[in-house]
Amino acid sequence: MGKAWQKLNLEGGGLQAVNALLAQKMRSRPRAYLAWILFPLGLHRFYLLEPRGGAVFPILSLALAATVWLAPGWWWLLPLVALLGLAIHDLFWIEGRVVHLNKELRMQLFLRKGKASRPPSDYRGRYIEESDAETVKRDLHAYQAVKERERAGHPQEGAGTKDPDDPARSRQPSFNEQEAMLRQLARRREKR
Repeated sequence: MGKAWQKLNLEGGGLQAVNALLAQKMRSRPRAYLAWILFPLGLHRFYLLEPRGGAVFPILSLALAATVWLAPGWWWLLPLVALLGLAIHDLFWIEGRVVHLNKELRMQLFLRKGKASRPPSDYRGRYIEESDAETVKRDLHAYQAVKERERAGHPQEGAGTKDPDDPARSRQPSFNEQEAMLRQLARRREKR
């Protein structure tokens, strides 16, 4: 999704609004690994919405600093080994956490219930000028009449026979042919 689309505020609902919101909330691997570089602060854990694990890193860093300053001998190695071991663990943990977190975000957004996931009650799908409304209405009724004659997934009676005078008895156009007819209809409408 381009940067311009991410800046749009499409609070009316619909797939585009959900995708824009998802793009804002998703976590990225490069950012997580960049935050990992400062692992004594635990920023990568906070970025990946793991605050308890993120708090462990500064506590271990403070414990390391305190033992280096206060305790004589090799006691400072204990918090250092724990800090480095946890940092190495997190180096491999980040990949799975990003995947899991982004999957959870997708499920929250796409499976949510309520008003936010539905378009507004007055949403009509697109704007139609008043002068063109009758033409669109006529075309829509003709299209609906054709679709109502069809049975879902089944050929019409007399399918396969070519009768140019009776469109109901002629071969049903394929999906690609229907798309081509719709494009042609749109071009005619633009010329008017």
